[in-house]
Amino acid sequence: MRIRHLEQTDSKDIFDIYSFTSVTEYTSQLPYLSSNQVASLFENPDNYTLVAETDGKVVGHVTLFLVSKSREKHCASIAISVHPEFQGQGVGKALMIEAINQADNWVNLVRLELEVHTSNEAAVSLYKTVGFEIEGTKRMSTFKGGRYIDMYFMARIAPSYQPI
Repeated sequence: MRIRHLEQTDSKDIFDIYSFTSVTEYTSQLPYLSSNQVASLFENPDNYTLVAETDGKVVGHVTLFLVSKSREKHCASIAISVHPEFQGQGVGKALMIEAINQADNWVNLVRLELEVHTSNEAAVSLYKTVGFEIEGTKRMSTFKGGRYIDMYFMARIAPSYQPI
């Protein structure tokens, strides 16, 4: 597996990942996204996306959504998706570790934050493993499967940060 920056030629593989309802059910997106909708998720120049590639195929991505507000440039939101056939094989962990490396050592970010469905135990466990902590619960946050569900707010503060 190789981690690298997103290229325009990756759009078909990224669309393939999001074509699985088992992937979109844990995002804020509706199932059955069009290829244009998927492409629009990655068009913002303030986003920094890495992909995991195996045998020439993109099997996952992680995106840092950089903040352009002057007083919040030290923060970024993070989103990750892994192709269902490659989940549970370390792809997500490898992507998160490299995104954190980039955030800490190259992009000069102090705070990474995300939201995750409280029912997505595998993701919550992964995020805790790489240093994220639950900061709160957003109750009845999203509608999924005919009911409202809660989300966790999770964040990671760079260990090198020293408050004044």
